[in-house]
Amino acid sequence: MAGLVPFNKKNKEISTNTGFEDFYNVLDDFFSNDWPLRRTLTHDTFKVDVEDNGNEYLIEAEVPGIDKKDINVELNDGKLMISITRDENSESKKKNFIHRERRYSSMSRSIYLEDAKPDGIKAKLENGLLKVVVPKEEKPNNSITIDVE
Repeated sequence: MAGLVPFNKKNKEISTNTGFEDFYNVLDDFFSNDWPLRRTLTHDTFKVDVEDNGNEYLIEAEVPGIDKKDINVELNDGKLMISITRDENSESKKKNFIHRERRYSSMSRSIYLEDAKPDGIKAKLENGLLKVVVPKEEKPNNSITIDVE
């Protein structure tokens, strides 16, 4: 009884989904030549952790295999944007023909930091981990209490 799936005329995929699609994707990625970067650079985004350290934010982004020239970090109106643009070209010559492959991928993550101070932001890429330190600025508390009648 628990395995019954309701019939849905508009979405027939719900009744044919076996649940093994993600498993097959993992197997395909494992046996491909560019594993694990294909999965992270074309389908997923990079993982980001945001830590509040009192007087500053520490943002850590996992970007394995990315050069610092491909990373752009911007702060605009309290929104920190980390974007990656990657353009790969490979060329191999065999016999009388040329084989060329090209891949272009881009992804971005944005984090809203209301009290971010635009001065003194530092970013460092080391061993596939991008660390961004964003200092905080003191914002006045403009909240008021309203009496309920």
